[in-house]
Amino acid sequence: MRSGGVLALLIWMHCLLSCYKVLATTETPATTTVNSIWRKTDFKDIESKFSLRTPEEPDEDTCYLIPGQEQSVGSCHFNHTSKTFVVIHGWTVTGMYESWVPKLVDALYKREPNSNVIVVDWLQRAQQHYPVSAGYTQLVGQDVASFIDWMEETFNYPLDNIHILGYSLGAHAAGVAGSLTTNKVNRITGLDPAGPTFEYAGTSVTLSPDDAEFVDVVHTYSVGTPDRSIGIQRPVGHIDIYPNGGSFQPGCSIGDTIRLIAENGIRGIIDMDQIVKCSHERSIHLFIDSLLHEEKPNMAYRCNSKEAFDKGLCLSCRKNRCNTLGYKVNKVRGKRSVKMYLKTNGQMPFKVFHYQVKVHFFAKRNFTVTNQPFVVSLYGTKGESENRPLTLAEMSSNKTYSYLIYTELDVGELLMLKIRWENESYLSWANWFSTYAFDVQKIRIKSGEMQKKLVFCPQNGERATITRGKGPVVFVRCNEHSSMKKGD
Repeated sequence: MRSGGVLALLIWMHCLLSCYKVLATTETPATTTVNSIWRKTDFKDIESKFSLRTPEEPDEDTCYLIPGQEQSVGSCHFNHTSKTFVVIHGWTVTGMYESWVPKLVDALYKREPNSNVIVVDWLQRAQQHYPVSAGYTQLVGQDVASFIDWMEETFNYPLDNIHILGYSLGAHAAGVAGSLTTNKVNRITGLDPAGPTFEYAGTSVTLSPDDAEFVDVVHTYSVGTPDRSIGIQRPVGHIDIYPNGGSFQPGCSIGDTIRLIAENGIRGIIDMDQIVKCSHERSIHLFIDSLLHEEKPNMAYRCNSKEAFDKGLCLSCRKNRCNTLGYKVNKVRGKRSVKMYLKTNGQMPFKVFHYQVKVHFFAKRNFTVTNQPFVVSLYGTKGESENRPLTLAEMSSNKTYSYLIYTELDVGELLMLKIRWENESYLSWANWFSTYAFDVQKIRIKSGEMQKKLVFCPQNGERATITRGKGPVVFVRCNEHSSMKKGD
């Protein structure tokens, strides 16, 4: 085997071992009850450090805000009239900041140039064995709460200006901090909060809706059985968003990751745990995307389940049923957590456009086929998105089905679509002895982003026959039946 192949194999094994160490533990975090007189007025016991990063050096800790030392705030040129972002990292194997930290700092400053971006350094505690670091999130949360209270009491800094962003274990530390401050901070964003030891833990040690005036959460790696999932599965905010169902993210397969590491050369060796981190960290990059690409917001839709969303049944924006993922989320607070879903691209910008396709299949004989491969092309006023693969889970004679399709390209208002039913495989015996075909009279399409409904008819005739393994069938807007009203 060539040296490159050996390196890739070693990287892959390292990542699997790292993943196993995270998931193999089921110990609960430290359960020391937080004393009602927990605040450290002398601040001597605070181990966490509070680095005020700068736009010029987003990757460097050049100045620290030190609780109890008022001159440190002035020396670091803290802006008392602007908002403050507090970034809390998660568990680390290396004991160093991960590459996403300066990227997030830089994006925050680009969006809010006059703000303060504080990175909480708890690296010493975060590099322990996972259960130990998980327990330390309570102490880190206490440190952060003590720091925030000090800023409010000493400088009369308004907590309405504070937005805490916590990733993985850092999300639970953010929750603890929010629960302990004298007054509530404005917002906490949980970026794929850690799952192991927290899935069944109480709200006093996890992120919860009560920890800030508004809590939004992005779940990107909630796979496997509860408490062995790297990201927490249950909702823990006012709004919990599950991109791509909250499981494996596009562009994060083993092949994609090893290819990325190989392309980055020596840098790839440093980031050798990307196989595990890719889906987990996607939560951060989705938030960064919302900061850098304001003109391309990722729309999420309220839905009871991933399965219902994947059928296109949840693309309504009525009564706050849709929202924007990331920085400009609409701060809707309900009595219960709201679960929302969306699809994304595999790289930044992540935005895609969602469509519900509703179709009735006619046939003279009764039959059902499953997992059928289709290719769909969309043509609109702004462009075309051709040859989109789509697998239909089920098709039966004389039944109506709903499916979800999505595309990275904004085609504008839909004008035409082509549909081709592919063979299952060139070697399938069914292709030799059976001909499967359905007649279609109309296709109803709803755009999630535009909230419009349209009806499409066959380009030629009242009905079109879609046959497996044959050419595409063209549908155009039915002039007399088109519905341009806002949809529900």
